[in-house]
This record gives sequence, C-alpha cells and structure tokens, in this order.
Amino acid sequence: MPTLMVFHEVDDVEHWLASPIRREVFGPLGITMRTFVDPAKSNRVGLVVTAPDMETFETARESAAAAEAMSVDGARAETLFALCQS
Repeated sequence: MPTLMVFHEVDDVEHWLASPIRREVFGPLGITMRTFVDPAKSNRVGLVVTAPDMETFETARESAAAAEAMSVDGARAETLFALCQS
C-alpha cells in the first residue's frame, strides 16, 4: 500500500477540516487520509494518504468526484502537490 504526502492551500481551513466529503469520495476505494494544518495559521494543509495502489489513487484523484470534492472543500487545485513514499 503506497503512502503519500499531499499538500495544498484552502480557502477556509476550519471548513476544510470539518468537511466529510473526502471520506465519502475516497473511503469506498480503500483510500484513507489523515489531515494536517500549518501551525503558522496559513491556509496550507496536508494529508497523509494511504491507497491500495497508485493506480487507484491516481484514478480517484483525477475523477470528477474528486474535483467536485475539492471545490466543495475550497481546496485550491493549482496549489496541490504530492510526494510518494520511495
């Protein structure tokens, strides 16, 4: 199971933290996420993601459901980047 660190900026950190949509979209695919926030109180957030395999993660990340989830969560897609466990 690959583990990734995913970072991006959001419009409202508290809204992003409270949103259940990540679990609703990714959970049924066997993808789990732990959330993190920048202690400096910026709008930067992060996730530690565990996926069954990279293909499942990439397919889910590129889906319309993921795009909608990011929009609902106020995630700024242009700031997203991910690091994969080597």
